[in-house]
Amino acid sequence: MKQRTGAHLEERISTYEDYLNVKRKTKLSFFAIMADTLERIMAASGKVFGLACDTTVLVNEACRRHDLGPTAAAALGRALSGAVLLAGLLKDNQSIQLIFEGNGPLGKVIAEATQAGDCRGYVVEPRAEVPLKNGMIDVAGGIGRAGFLRVTKDIGLKEKYTGFVQLYTSEVGEDIAYYLTESEQTPSTISLGVHLQPDGSIAAAGGFLIQSLPPADEKILQELTEQTRTHASITGMLAAGKNPAEILADLFTNVPFKHTGSSSLRFHCSCSEEKMEKVIKTLSLDDIRYLLELDDGAMVKCDYCSNNYTFSKSYLQLIAAHKSH
Repeated sequence: MKQRTGAHLEERISTYEDYLNVKRKTKLSFFAIMADTLERIMAASGKVFGLACDTTVLVNEACRRHDLGPTAAAALGRALSGAVLLAGLLKDNQSIQLIFEGNGPLGKVIAEATQAGDCRGYVVEPRAEVPLKNGMIDVAGGIGRAGFLRVTKDIGLKEKYTGFVQLYTSEVGEDIAYYLTESEQTPSTISLGVHLQPDGSIAAAGGFLIQSLPPADEKILQELTEQTRTHASITGMLAAGKNPAEILADLFTNVPFKHTGSSSLRFHCSCSEEKMEKVIKTLSLDDIRYLLELDDGAMVKCDYCSNNYTFSKSYLQLIAAHKSH
């Protein structure tokens, strides 16, 4: 089993496309080049299931795109991993959005994921920092301990489902577990982690979720919860070279289970020039004229991925002419 070591390898794989190119050129094995994956299992009883994910590559990509400071990187990394795990509970073509909005300096932390494995997210104040707490990054201090977690699910209906809970600890994982218990009445154990290198890169990121179907099998759930406390942290296991399937096997050591599926994960944004054109067209005539006076064109930036879309002065003039009639 390859461990996540070697700065040269991390430099070569900064995006998902880089990962695919390196895999083609070097023919490295799946574990040698750090592929992000989500694994799912279910206890033989059919009442308890587990999910685990490795999100190291995609969290590195999010940090690179948004130029995140350490606190924002830890917060968004946890949120993205949490969104991936919750999306793993959905059906085809469904998605989920998590918004952590507290009174801390980070502002909102927003993460989205689809059942297919695409995810994206951002932090409103990406460079905000707070003092370390016991030598560790203080994610709760960054988010703020007073506020709400909003969970929005798009399951293909006319209206999206949205649920709110107050932030429980603002550590992200415990807030998601609190939401699942309070809003969905599904007792759950969840662990999320992000391990940063001194240079700011992400050495390991991921998480696991163990959940009991109603009526809850409290005995098995308690046994699995106790088992999680005897293991290293999720990032410790990932950094040591364990993949999500092996992590789940360790956690379910005393519980018979079967593998139910796996998915590839990537940072991927659904923004496009066409969508940004629609944003420009929603501007008022006065706004368009202001842009024409201000510069030779307009640039629209996607919050989720930091991609920039530029629209020329001649294009803005056409939009202005159309709105004038």
